[in-house]
Amino acid sequence: MRTILLIFLLMLTGQMQASNLTWFDGQHPITYQLPRKVEPVVETALAMWKDDMRQVTGLTPVASRHATIRVVRTKSLPVDGFRLSVKGESIIIEGGNGRGMAYGLLELSRLAGVSPWIWWGDVVPEKKNQLVIDKDYLSQQQPSVAYRGIFLNDEDWSLRRWSCQTFEPAPEGHIGTATYKKIFQLLLRLRANAVWPAMHPGTTPFFLIPGAKAVADSCGIVIGTSHCEPLLRNNVGEWDVNTRGDFNYKTNCASVQQYWVERMKAVSQSSGNMFTIGMRGIHDGSMEGYQTMDEKLVGLQQVIDDQQALIRQYIGKPEKQMQVFVPYKEVLQLYEAGLRVPDYVTLLWCDDNYGYLTRLSDVKDQRRQGGAGIYYHLSYWGRPHDYLWLTTSQPGLIYHELREAYDHQMRQLWIANVHDPKVAGYDLELFLDLAWNIDGVSHSTLNDHLRAWLCLQFGEEAGQRIFPAMHEFYRLCGERRPEFMGWTQVELDKRKYHRGLSPVTQVPLTAQEASARLAAFQRMEALERECRPLVRPELLDAWFAAIQYPLLASAAMNRKILSDSIQSHQAYEEILSLTQQYNAMNNGKWRHLMDAAPRRLPVFDDVHATLADYHQPNLRTFRACDFTEASRGIRIIQMLGHSMNAVALPKDGQLSYRFEVEHEADYTVQTALIPTHPADGKDLRFSVSIDGQAPVMFSLKEPFRSEQWKENVLCGQAIRDVSIHLAAGAHTLTIRALDNHIVVDEWKLE
Repeated sequence: MRTILLIFLLMLTGQMQASNLTWFDGQHPITYQLPRKVEPVVETALAMWKDDMRQVTGLTPVASRHATIRVVRTKSLPVDGFRLSVKGESIIIEGGNGRGMAYGLLELSRLAGVSPWIWWGDVVPEKKNQLVIDKDYLSQQQPSVAYRGIFLNDEDWSLRRWSCQTFEPAPEGHIGTATYKKIFQLLLRLRANAVWPAMHPGTTPFFLIPGAKAVADSCGIVIGTSHCEPLLRNNVGEWDVNTRGDFNYKTNCASVQQYWVERMKAVSQSSGNMFTIGMRGIHDGSMEGYQTMDEKLVGLQQVIDDQQALIRQYIGKPEKQMQVFVPYKEVLQLYEAGLRVPDYVTLLWCDDNYGYLTRLSDVKDQRRQGGAGIYYHLSYWGRPHDYLWLTTSQPGLIYHELREAYDHQMRQLWIANVHDPKVAGYDLELFLDLAWNIDGVSHSTLNDHLRAWLCLQFGEEAGQRIFPAMHEFYRLCGERRPEFMGWTQVELDKRKYHRGLSPVTQVPLTAQEASARLAAFQRMEALERECRPLVRPELLDAWFAAIQYPLLASAAMNRKILSDSIQSHQAYEEILSLTQQYNAMNNGKWRHLMDAAPRRLPVFDDVHATLADYHQPNLRTFRACDFTEASRGIRIIQMLGHSMNAVALPKDGQLSYRFEVEHEADYTVQTALIPTHPADGKDLRFSVSIDGQAPVMFSLKEPFRSEQWKENVLCGQAIRDVSIHLAAGAHTLTIRALDNHIVVDEWKLE
């Protein structure tokens, strides 16, 4: 009997082994085969993949006619798409084009446990004695969004200093070819294909960096420029008023056109160009020389029409080129006033700099040949307050706004504003994952996405255990980003405020509220300390950068502002110590990358605030997701809002809540919503009804940069109150969406 059982187990083991293909046996290098002629991006990805496999297996893959890994091109897949499958004794990587083949190769790295952050995040892959894949394995992938990438913006305090002072020493302000190569390789791993290069004053313009465009081409990266940089020119770095005159199309048209023609001639023979059209002032101001809106409309229309003629003359048919028009600030008003933008041009809608999209394509715009896209901030420099230190945008907000954009046919170009790709970390990968496969994450699987990311970086046990701390981190930052903890603002009247910055004085939290917030951070810190020993020693730098620094530094910032003077000073010193440790990681690899006080704003000083001295009301808080009844079509979005489970309502959707009060009295019902904007630019209304009484209607629409809008984005909620007299006993609250883009976070009873 024992012999029969042994034979059965051996047969079963053999069947299990037969269902797998071993593509690394622990003794011989992996073999591969490429077509005879491939694009440079495939060669770049191959070199990256070979180095990945060397780190995982200890052996560098070799080319062979009888290869285990075979890369081929196929016409059956869309642009950038790839298929990874097993046929016989080989893994076949099919690509619809060069980028598709490259993405397929790097997908194989992921299957071997290699994180896209292997270099930028110091995520050292685990050594493997064997690599196997199921013989039935099949993965076919293709992009949801045609062009996916980043805008390197506000680089002054991080990326630029690290590049010129550490990674490739150069004159101050220079971001060199080697830095861009590393950025492009990261984007290749994240399946991105577009970059708007760094362009702040003092930064060397991209096209003046020898070899930079060739490196972009070798990584399959399309180069574009921001909304205020027409036709691939960097105005702040390339327009010289002394030699060219004013940047004024009305009075200096010939010189401006010549300026554009110079760049078009330079790039006319290269691929991978994205032309932003239109015109603004050199420093992102309104067009020079035009005063009234009517004058600006006529002037901008002339610019766009002339740009199409120049593109036709120096590049080719305008309708065949990737062109982008950004309706930003007053340019949006001109577009709405009748500005004619060619149908083949992509409209790029913007968020409000804090992650809330200001417009979505309406039915008319959705029919445009050029489609539409989004320009989205994961970091920002400006009013009411910068957030250039840590990347803290809630994953649920990123998901919800991007999903809305995709559902409104905005699928041509997605650009994320980041001040540094390393610091952007998880938020950036989530953004690009959604751009690659919008259905790969849903409102109910965001937690799973973050868990999976943590496990890939740090191993299954450490990733699972640290998830609650990261979840709490995003909740606390959703209530108030670390940069906003001083309740200060920037770009104020310089006659009243030094440098236009308000000082840290009093914060509107009671001692009890401050204590509760600090206790939450303390629990988060304790969990991080418990999890740290679970991390492989070679991953401790990666852990420090992605987990330890943001958690501990944000906790210290809260202690600094909310504690007494002694504790506050200790927290200030802790932030400096943590930052020093960050910049010393990996033998100084990241020296000068992390700055604990970008722009030297008051909130970063060695200061603390006075807590508010007011009576704390008897406020009962309820999560919007804990409804009694809900209409069809609602979505509970994980990791969004103070509740971390905000509820998105379709137009005419509603939520109902049963609640009780002990005493008859006058009450205030407070509704807290995510501060979104009207999807169509018109209105954003909802109503509140209690016990079936006549509903009270509210609008969340706020003028851009109004004082109420500033308060909303700083705290992540828009609040409306209803006063009502209630008898003791049970009652029903009903919240109804009267327009699209309504998201309810919490409601409160006082």
